Amino acid sequence: MLVQLLSGAMGLSLPILIFAVIYLSRWLRVLNEYERGVIFRLGRVQRDALGPGLRFLIAPGLIDRMVKVDLRVMTLDVPAQDVITLDNVSIKVNAVVYYRVTDPVKAVVEIDNFAYATSQMAQTTLRSVVGQGDLDDLLAKREKINKEVQSILVQQTSPWGIEVTHVEVKNVDLPELMQRAMARQAEAERERRAKIINAEGEFQAAQKLVEAADIMEEHPMALQMRYLQTMVEIGAEKNSTIFFPIPIDLMSAFQKAAEQLSQTKN
Repeated sequence: MLVQLLSGAMGLSLPILIFAVIYLSRWLRVLNEYERGVIFRLGRVQRDALGPGLRFLIAPGLIDRMVKVDLRVMTLDVPAQDVITLDNVSIKVNAVVYYRVTDPVKAVVEIDNFAYATSQMAQTTLRSVVGQGDLDDLLAKREKINKEVQSILVQQTSPWGIEVTHVEVKNVDLPELMQRAMARQAEAERERRAKIINAEGEFQAAQKLVEAADIMEEHPMALQMRYLQTMVEIGAEKNSTIFFPIPIDLMSAFQKAAEQLSQTKN
């Protein structure tokens, strides 16, 4: 009789035990290493967020409510923004923003949706910063634009418990007419540099020729050596070439005789 009563009690308690285990399991939560849990107990937020591991909640949904916050670095793709630069050029600029949550409690309590708020702040800041500069500054000083946008975002998102780690402007889309104008400008600039380099080469060559003439004037034998070198070069290139070197002194003698003859005639 006693055995029957015990078996009957165990038969009744087993479903109750299973129901109790299932019900109490709903009070347990598992947090990953990169997650933190912000607890609201009867509507009041707890000061410290729960760390990773198995966590116990009191009557979830009735007494305790937990909001999970991801602490990993998030990638925010800022869509293309229509911007008019300071020199009245209409362009489209997009960017990418990297940020992470540093204070889970502030990220949940201070702002409704910190991801959406950060996205909107990044778009408005990008338009504002790019619109304050010229197109040449945007193309040549992109790193400066990135740092300026990041600095403004850090100031705006710090009260929300958000840290903006990096901002990078990806693409700058120019109108087709502006692209053609810039191509013509770049081509003209290359032609100008080529002409300057050519002129500088001619100038340096003329300077060297003047210096060589001065040396040959001081040392006449240098001119004779140059003649001999020229003869060697001509003979190496075309072996059938026949040349007759004429001394410069002989030519000068003919020139003096011609001058004396002209003076006597006068």
